[in-house]
Amino acid sequence: MLTADQLPVIIQGGMGAAVSSWRLARAVSQTGQLGVVSGVALDLVLARRLQDGDRAGDVRRALAAFPAPEMAQRVLDRYFIEGGRPEGMPYAPVPRLTAAPQRRSVELVVLGSFVEVWLAKEGHEGLVGINCLEKIQLSTPATLLGAMIAGVDVVLMGAGVPREIPRTLDLLAAGSPVAFPIDVEGAPSGSVTLDLDPAGLLGDDLPLLIRPVFLAIVSAHVLAAFLARDEQIRPDGFVVEAPPAGGHNAPARKPVIEDGELVFGPRDEPDLQRIADLGLPFWVAGASGSPEAVQAALAAGARGVQVGTLFALSTDSGITDEVRGALLDGIRDETLRVRTDPLASPTGFPFKVAQLPGTMSDQDATAGRERLCDLGFLRQPYLRPDGQVGYRCPSEPVTMYTKKSGAEADTVGRACICNGLTATVGLGQTRKDGYRELPIVTLGSDLGSARTLLSRHPDGWDATQVVDWLSSA
Repeated sequence: MLTADQLPVIIQGGMGAAVSSWRLARAVSQTGQLGVVSGVALDLVLARRLQDGDRAGDVRRALAAFPAPEMAQRVLDRYFIEGGRPEGMPYAPVPRLTAAPQRRSVELVVLGSFVEVWLAKEGHEGLVGINCLEKIQLSTPATLLGAMIAGVDVVLMGAGVPREIPRTLDLLAAGSPVAFPIDVEGAPSGSVTLDLDPAGLLGDDLPLLIRPVFLAIVSAHVLAAFLARDEQIRPDGFVVEAPPAGGHNAPARKPVIEDGELVFGPRDEPDLQRIADLGLPFWVAGASGSPEAVQAALAAGARGVQVGTLFALSTDSGITDEVRGALLDGIRDETLRVRTDPLASPTGFPFKVAQLPGTMSDQDATAGRERLCDLGFLRQPYLRPDGQVGYRCPSEPVTMYTKKSGAEADTVGRACICNGLTATVGLGQTRKDGYRELPIVTLGSDLGSARTLLSRHPDGWDATQVVDWLSSA
C-alpha cells in the first residue's frame, strides 16, 4: 500500500477549476513526479465538456470505463451534444450542491471526478492525486468516491481545517456509508451531515476501493500540530504553503491593507522546523518553483516541493491559449502583477489575482456584468429561521444576500470566482443577452522563476520541461 514516504519530490499544484486538468496531471505523472487534478467543480466541467461535443472522445472513453454503465449513460443522455453547442447557445445548468442532494447531482459529481482521475492515469503507472477545497464541502464525499473508483493515489486538501478527511477516506475504502459533517452558520457543530452510501449508489457495481494517501495543506505549524496530535484526524503528511502561493491563502495573522492589497508579514511565514518536528513527511509550496528552492526545501527537512505557477503556465494546463499568451507577454515585459485581494473570494480567504486586461481584474471589462450567483460552488450554508438549511453567497445580488440575513458589508468587493475560473479554461457561460463570462486568473506572486524559464523557452514550455528544470540542480 502506498505511503507518503514513497511520494516523489515534485508535486504539481492542484489548481481549479480544470487548470490542473487531466492532461497536465498525466504529463507530470509520466515524468515520475506527482500529477494532480483539481477536484473543484468537476460536475460542471464534465457537463460542459459533453455539451461542447467531446470532440476527441476522451470524456466518453472514460465514461465507458465507469463500473456502473447505466449511471454514465444517464449523464450522456442529459448533456452530450453531438458536434457541440451552436455558437452563442448557453450551457445547460447543472444541479446545485446542497446538504440533501438529488441523486442526479451526486452521480454527476462522482462521474466528473472519476473521468478526470481516470484520464490522468490512463496508459501509465505513475501516481495521480486530486486536490479539493475544504471550503467546498458539499461536493467532498462524492468527489472522493469518484476519484477512488478511478484509483486515485493521493488526496490533497486545503482552504480550511480538513479534519474529517482521514475518517471519510477510511469509510469509503471500506464501502461504508459516510455522514460527512458540514459547516452551517448558526447550527451546532456536527449537527448537519452530508450522507453518502457508496453501496446504495452503485450497488453490485461498486468495485474494491483502496484508500489513498492524504496530504493536508497548511500554512502554519499550529494547524499542522492540531491535525497531527490525534490519529483520528491525522493526515499522512503536509503541504506547507507560504504566502506567495497562488489561489486562496490563509488569512494574515496581522492584516495590513496597502492600496487595496493584503500584505503578509514575517509571522505569516511557516515555521518549517516545528513542522519537521512533528515527524510527518511534508512538501513546501509558495515561491518554490526553482531548482534552488527544491534544494532549500530538502535541506529544511522537506520531502520536496509543490509547484503551481510554472505548471499553470505550461501548454499542458487547462488555461486557454489566449489567456496563457497574455500572461507570458506580461511576464516577458515585466508588466504582469499578481495582487493578494482580501475581498474577491466569497470564501473570505485572501485570493491571488493576476492583473490582466480583459479579465475580471479589469473593472472596465466587467462593467456590464450583472451581479449573480448561478453556479454556487462557494455558497455558504446557514441556518434559516425556520430551522432549515439555506445557502447564500456574498457575490450574489446584494438584496438577495441581505434577505438571507447576510451582512451587506460582506458583499463589497466580491467577485464571481466560480464563473471566472471556468472561463479561464474555456468553459465560461454565454448569457442569453450575449454577455460572455470573463476569466479570472490566479498565480503565485513570485514570477521570477517563470521569467527565468521563459528565457530558456521563449515560446513557452510544457510540463516535462518544468520538471526537467526543477530537477536540474
